[in-house]
Amino acid sequence: MASDDKVNILLVDDQPAKLLSYETILAGLNERLIKAASAKEALEHLLKQEIAVILVDVCMPELDGFQLAAMIREHPRFQRTAIIFISAIHLTDVDRLRAYEMGAVDYVPVPVIPEVLRAKVKVFAELYRKTRQLEQLNQELERRVAERTAELEASTVRLLKSEERRSLALAAGQMGSWEWDPVDGRFVWDDGQYRIFGVDPASFDLTVDNVRALIHPEDWKHLQNAIKPAAPNTPSFQSEFRVCRPNGELRWCIGTAVASVDGIDNVVRISGVTVDITDRKQAEERQVLLAREVDHRARNALALVQSIVRLTRSEDIKSYTAAVDGRIGALARAHTLLAQSRWQGADLARLVGEELAPFRTDGAERIATAGPEVSLEPRTAQTLALALHELSTNAAKYGALSDMSGRVAVSWDLQPQGLVLRWSESGGTPPQVPVAHGFGIRLISASIERQLGGEAAFDWRPEGLHCLLRVPRRDYVDTLANRAAAQWRLGEDRPELPLRLEGGNRVLLVEDE
Repeated sequence: MASDDKVNILLVDDQPAKLLSYETILAGLNERLIKAASAKEALEHLLKQEIAVILVDVCMPELDGFQLAAMIREHPRFQRTAIIFISAIHLTDVDRLRAYEMGAVDYVPVPVIPEVLRAKVKVFAELYRKTRQLEQLNQELERRVAERTAELEASTVRLLKSEERRSLALAAGQMGSWEWDPVDGRFVWDDGQYRIFGVDPASFDLTVDNVRALIHPEDWKHLQNAIKPAAPNTPSFQSEFRVCRPNGELRWCIGTAVASVDGIDNVVRISGVTVDITDRKQAEERQVLLAREVDHRARNALALVQSIVRLTRSEDIKSYTAAVDGRIGALARAHTLLAQSRWQGADLARLVGEELAPFRTDGAERIATAGPEVSLEPRTAQTLALALHELSTNAAKYGALSDMSGRVAVSWDLQPQGLVLRWSESGGTPPQVPVAHGFGIRLISASIERQLGGEAAFDWRPEGLHCLLRVPRRDYVDTLANRAAAQWRLGEDRPELPLRLEGGNRVLLVEDE
């Protein structure tokens, strides 16, 4: 309510002349004057509009002023409305006390002094106006407080969501944030920091000594030296360090931090982020090892190709080129199989199949293979690939594969001493025992015996060539079961193990994983 707004003043008297005189006296207040000739009419006005002051005659027919005041006070809306009694009858102090008990705030006897009546009414009218203004101000204040509270709550929700997004982003990036007070040594960590260090926030006592115990001793001094320069002139730092988790696991981390200073350039807080770079470190180590392995294998492959080119003999360029291409092709096929297994090994059955594939024909089973699942180490795979190529090429030129009636059987098995591979030819062109061993025979013997420490035996029987190749187990051959066990130890994907049993026997496997 503005200060110039008029308030309602209710004048109650059963005599029109008195109402007119009250109206004349109070006209100078510049308020809105409402007249009522009875208590009933006064109550009707009270229910329809707000009344600031009620000026009521004590003596009225039907309901007197005391009864009207009592009825007004019973209504919650009018419990604080100012009521002034006017009476032409001389009343005792007891009557005045009764009037006050009925809710009157003042009492004016007759004859009425205009200035006194005007002053009393003005005081209560202003009091009503100020009270309404305070109520409106309180409402406005409550509204603003409610708006501000809603804004703060919304801001808090946004902050919590932002913190949640930040925590999720840090967790996704294997990161954690922290603060350190260099004055009292107090740390503050988020969940990501606890996760990186492998400790429980509920039970871990976040002290300098406990944090130091989790950092690799060789890195603690280095980390301290990195933190020391954190000052106004060099406020940030970055350092790599290792975390020794309570379970014994070692994690590589990189810490980045910035210092906050006070008005006199004293460092009061250091805030930072820790990133778990263990995966990156392991990838870098694997990359270095892979580069060394690639370099080693490339040199070996080039040396092998160089030997093939240097030792291959032929009567003309065309046959020489074909021989070199065939031998390098065999080496390439072995490399393809090794690459598919990330150079972990080559399956012998696939290697045999790849080398004999060009000689298979539709409708005629000229080639038979049999043997258990065996994984060959890279060097063994390369050597056997060349040996199988030489045997199949020789059979195609001079032996069982030189016509459609010939047959070739390749079988292998694992014995305690190592791998035994048998090459047996039958049918086709009758074999001729060579007077001198050709390059193919010499290549097979040299590679098996010298490179792998094995044995190569050749027997030219009437039905065809029989070749026996022995390769020591050592590090050159491995069963799938042994390789699977190694993969389990390394935490790699566990392969399905095909199980072949002789005689239809059954095996019950019991395993908790």
